[in-house]
Amino acid sequence: MSTAVSALQESRCWAVLPAAGTGSRMGAELPKQYMQLAGATLLEHSLQALLDCTRITSVVVALHPQDARARELAVFRDARVQTTVGGEQRSDSVLAGLDALSEQAAPQDWVLVHDAARPCLRSTDIEQLIESVIARDTGGILAEPIVDTVKQASVDALVERTLDRTTLWRAQTPQMFRIDELRRALREAQEQALVVTDEASAMELAGYPVQLVAGHAGNLKVTVPADLPLAAWYLQASSAGVSQ
Repeated sequence: MSTAVSALQESRCWAVLPAAGTGSRMGAELPKQYMQLAGATLLEHSLQALLDCTRITSVVVALHPQDARARELAVFRDARVQTTVGGEQRSDSVLAGLDALSEQAAPQDWVLVHDAARPCLRSTDIEQLIESVIARDTGGILAEPIVDTVKQASVDALVERTLDRTTLWRAQTPQMFRIDELRRALREAQEQALVVTDEASAMELAGYPVQLVAGHAGNLKVTVPADLPLAAWYLQASSAGVSQ
């Protein structure tokens, strides 16, 4: 048996799904994770994608302290789903999830952090991320190479220069790291008042290498209302077995 295969079998994987946000950019009273899309909420789609991966031991969902909707969703009755109280910022919610896991997982176990607003995650991409991270023993993220020409702008919206797109990637989730290392990195960033927009940012600031694992363009983040029709198309195409 190869070393990579042996490590893949021995390492445990967990997941954290921060879902305590209000989704203000959607311009709706309903938090965006509870918006309906292709017969289910965004949260249900995103959570089910993680649960469909048998490699994941358990998923901790960080919810708003006043959230009364989650318990009404059938997916939350899955034995592998746990909940905890999230925080004001994404990093607060992720830390809450990691704290909950620290009581049951080993420090060297792996955790996948996924966005509740990325409902179109494919099982093949999750498997590829897990295999790549464990094989290289290096944390990593799903990401998409940028194919458009990218301009860097000045404060008055004038082009300053054209960036080399061959070195640019659009970050996605899940993002996968060792539980204890990610927990420490996020806490250090908070203590130093450093801005981190995803888990990889915290790991980079802490000096850890982060590998890029090519993901699918359909793994989009629903941020504004215009994202909903495209996300619905990806979900419907996936259900119908249409190649994307």
